[in-house]
Amino acid sequence: MQLLGCSQRLAAGVQAEKLKGTACRTQGRAAVALRPRAAASVEVSGRDIREDAHNRANEPGSDAFNARYVPFKAVEDGSASRGSEEQYSLDEVLYRSNDGGLLDVHHDMDALRHFDAAYWKKLFDGRNATTSWPYGSGVWSKKEWVLPEISSDDIVSMFEGNSNLFWAERFGHQLGMSDLWVKQCGNSHTGSFKDLGMTVLVSQVNRLRKIKPDSVQAVGCASTGDTSAALSAYCAAAGIPSIVFLPADKISLAQLVQPIANGALVLSIDTDFDGCMKLIQEVTRSSPIYLANSMNSLRLEGQKTAAIEILQQFNWQVPDWLIIPGGNLGNIYAFYKGFKMCKDLGLVDRLPRLVCAQAQNANPLYLAYKNGYDTFAPVKAQTTFASAIQIGDPVSIDRAVLALRETDGIVEEASEEELMDAAARADLTGMFNCPHTGVALAALTKLRERGVIAPSDRTVVVSTAHGLKFAQSKVAYHSQEIEGIGSRYANPPVQVKENFGSVMDAIRTKFNQL
Repeated sequence: MQLLGCSQRLAAGVQAEKLKGTACRTQGRAAVALRPRAAASVEVSGRDIREDAHNRANEPGSDAFNARYVPFKAVEDGSASRGSEEQYSLDEVLYRSNDGGLLDVHHDMDALRHFDAAYWKKLFDGRNATTSWPYGSGVWSKKEWVLPEISSDDIVSMFEGNSNLFWAERFGHQLGMSDLWVKQCGNSHTGSFKDLGMTVLVSQVNRLRKIKPDSVQAVGCASTGDTSAALSAYCAAAGIPSIVFLPADKISLAQLVQPIANGALVLSIDTDFDGCMKLIQEVTRSSPIYLANSMNSLRLEGQKTAAIEILQQFNWQVPDWLIIPGGNLGNIYAFYKGFKMCKDLGLVDRLPRLVCAQAQNANPLYLAYKNGYDTFAPVKAQTTFASAIQIGDPVSIDRAVLALRETDGIVEEASEEELMDAAARADLTGMFNCPHTGVALAALTKLRERGVIAPSDRTVVVSTAHGLKFAQSKVAYHSQEIEGIGSRYANPPVQVKENFGSVMDAIRTKFNQL
């Protein structure tokens, strides 16, 4: 099966409103008759929001864009862009190519190139943070680049994305930096970046259950906490049964209670994440349970929109560096894919350098990086406070290596003390970081100390989850209860007697100038 050519797809459309200005590139062909619809500023009172979305999705010519599964190897060797022989519809339930390798979602770039960069920027910016279904979502505002063929009526969204990118001025000054930014992906519905991918996966499942009712009866995942929270929430919103496989006693209570509250079947299993991952793959191979882990490339289509969002927030300027924690390693590839798509379609002219930050206790990519990626060997992940990246055999290792090679990227690691100290130090400047963000901040600190990142380099640290999901570790740190960690930045509460003198003594001790 071949991807339908751009001209073939567009020729099948019906005459629509012509694009204005330079929004259409003719490239020697007739002007394209399709224009993706921008969001209305507000829905008309009393109208059905989903019905309006359904009507919009079925306008003439709305099928001009398409995407297919292709083997990831075809992306690596460049054959995907030339028309890979092995291709599959996104409506098929599969996770691996014929040779057992990963799949990737490949878009018809010829069709997308019929619209110039100025058009896409205007379209995405015009939809951003509106209340129009589903374009108010930071993911679905880029619908044509995510799942172009899905009906908006099938989309399951909680208007995820659009997370804040803030200038970390004070922490940056401590590191001698003038242009340090933190992308707060944890400021999302379930408190982590996983919402970005789960809205796409669950939306496609919602579609599959309508067109192939017997093919998917539930959705399952192995998780270190955040994936299970996102899956259970989005499945609950769609009325789809969910099942989560969690390693017993290895996630925070806040992470555990989320799938419980959302009605998922929660299986606490006496193993680590890698053991849970093996079990869920066996289950999904033998039952109509859909696999929601990141080996399913649909999730990466949602996660890549965070990269596009960063470019939007910088007025389409490319940062010099992007630092992201890495565990199962799908996310660093997703960011690369988002940046690369913008470059390939002319929205930007370069890619940022990527840094993958790993916990020292779960660092297989770091070890591979140190030997030039000549060999990769899974490790037995040891306990780390950065529990969501406590993964020793990452599914997306090949994806991550491609992303790092293509961006002249770096892999750095952080010990338990380094990651906890980095999170606490940054907290003292107004943040409230999860341990995984601590890993990224520790990597940033090391790269600054070695002079790899320059003082004026525009650098973005991706905060992948909300610190409130890991309050237990912060309590332990500030109580100085963690064996082997000095808690350099600990700030424990001070107990005082109920009298003015004791209170003032405590204040003077803390603030000598008063």
